[in-house]
Amino acid sequence: MKKIIRQLSNMKLPGCITAGTITGSIILLFAFTPQQQTKEWDAPDMAKSKRNPIAANDASIAAGKAIYTINCYNCHGKKGKGDGPKSADLPVSPRDFTKEQFQKQSDGSMFWKITEGRKPMPSFKKDLTDDQRWQVINYVRTLGIKK
Repeated sequence: MKKIIRQLSNMKLPGCITAGTITGSIILLFAFTPQQQTKEWDAPDMAKSKRNPIAANDASIAAGKAIYTINCYNCHGKKGKGDGPKSADLPVSPRDFTKEQFQKQSDGSMFWKITEGRKPMPSFKKDLTDDQRWQVINYVRTLGIKK
C-alpha cells in the first residue's frame, strides 16, 4: 500500500489527470449502458405442461387481438416484432413473437410469463383474467404463422 501511495505521489500531474480521465470514462460508460437480461427466461416445468383450455378459433383470436392491442402493443408492436412505440425506452428489447425460438415454447410457458411478468414486463395476474391471458396466447400464436 505504501508503495502505491509513493508511486502516486511521484506521479506527474498530467499522468494523474490521464489516469483519472480514463477511470472516470469507464465508470460513466458502464453507468449509462442499458442492462441486458442475459439469463434466459424459462418457465417452471409445472407451468410448461399447462394446456390452453381456450380453443384457438376466430372468436378467441379476435378477443386476444383486442386485449393485445391494449396491453401489449406499446412494447411488442403491431406485428409482435418487439418494435412498439415504447420499446426504445426500455432497458431491454421486447421479445419478437414472430421468431421460431419464441413460438417453440409451450402455451403454458407463455401463460406463466404473462401471469408473472419480469422487469420491464409487468405481471398481468391482476389485470387480465385467466381466459383473457389464454386468448392473448391464441392471438400471439398467429403472429408466428408465415403467410
